[in-house]
Amino acid sequence: MATNKLTEVAIKKAKPKEKPFKLADGGGLYLEVMPNGSKYWRMKYRFGGKEKRLAFGVYPLISLASAREKTRLAKLELVEGKDPGEIKRQEKLSKRISASNTFSAIAAEYIKKKEIEGAAPVTLDKLKWIVDQKLSPFIGNTPVSEITSAKLLVPLRQIEIDGLHETANRAKRVAGQVMRYAVGLGLANRDPSQDLKDVLVTAKANHRAAITDPKELRKVLISIDSYSGTPEVRAALRLTPILFQRPGEIRQMEWAEINWEKEYWEIPAGKMKMRSAHIVPLPRQAIEILRELEPITGRNRYVMPSARRDGRPMSENGVRTALRSLGYSNDQVTPHGFRATARTILDEILHVRVDYIEQQLAHAVKDTNGRAYNRTRHLPERKEMMQVWADYLDALRVGKHRQEK
Repeated sequence: MATNKLTEVAIKKAKPKEKPFKLADGGGLYLEVMPNGSKYWRMKYRFGGKEKRLAFGVYPLISLASAREKTRLAKLELVEGKDPGEIKRQEKLSKRISASNTFSAIAAEYIKKKEIEGAAPVTLDKLKWIVDQKLSPFIGNTPVSEITSAKLLVPLRQIEIDGLHETANRAKRVAGQVMRYAVGLGLANRDPSQDLKDVLVTAKANHRAAITDPKELRKVLISIDSYSGTPEVRAALRLTPILFQRPGEIRQMEWAEINWEKEYWEIPAGKMKMRSAHIVPLPRQAIEILRELEPITGRNRYVMPSARRDGRPMSENGVRTALRSLGYSNDQVTPHGFRATARTILDEILHVRVDYIEQQLAHAVKDTNGRAYNRTRHLPERKEMMQVWADYLDALRVGKHRQEK
């Protein structure tokens, strides 16, 4: 058995020469001294009939004792029939792959997959917001293979501290979707969100605030008329109660979707929650609002573009913020709440057939044979209903309205 020859003193005294030279320690371990004075630990060994080298690092960062321990472990791998050089190479590759597969990177890949599958823009926006604003600041740079339930709990607890319990639960679901995607790709062993099933505060059912009292609705409509913000937000604010479509659908309205001749707005299936194209008849009041806005934003793709004119639609908080500026809290009025407002009043006060209303709300309405209505079903009746509704809102503003239920 070879005798160790090197000592710390001998290593420190070794001076560089014109060419690299080696100081052997025994058992294949040696120190290579470079002309610039750097000293590298190497181990020479044979595997599969070939002579190979294994690098252990730089002296003095790697001490003599550490180099000898690395040599001992490498020899144990050789005894087991393993190539220590190949093992080290695979470990480096694994670390490099792991470092590039961070939560943010895999989440972006997952969101792209959902986009290719045809997810609605509003769904994609919500996913991006949760990932970018709520999760990535805490675990974005962490490889998915290293994300544990304890690490995932950190951003979720912060969301709860902010009082956003529903958002915290939604963030947990999104994280779970990303992690299960990572598991499917072989980049993680499991989804740690499953361990947090009973940890977060259960969010109470939060029905979106909606006004169904005509007198209170009149006050809101008068306030909306007094709004003096940008033309885009003002138009979106005025159209929201008239058309009572989902906020995401209204803010992503495109000029190309407006049929001026037939006076309707056709929303493509890709934008709809139910994944079916939807027609919204435009009453005279909505046409007037759009005509007023056309000279301002008509050259843009979106009817209500982002204030930055960066090719994106108006912010999802545009109408909500406008309502807040008018003095209405989130518990009083929400953009989405106008859908419930329209449904209730059209049914209980204006006595419109419920199936017409549901069809216009783009709910999953079926006929007596169980077939889903298509986008043109009852279109003449719905067109009449939308004009009746817009006229009712106008009458409400000046105090001429029906209140009977």
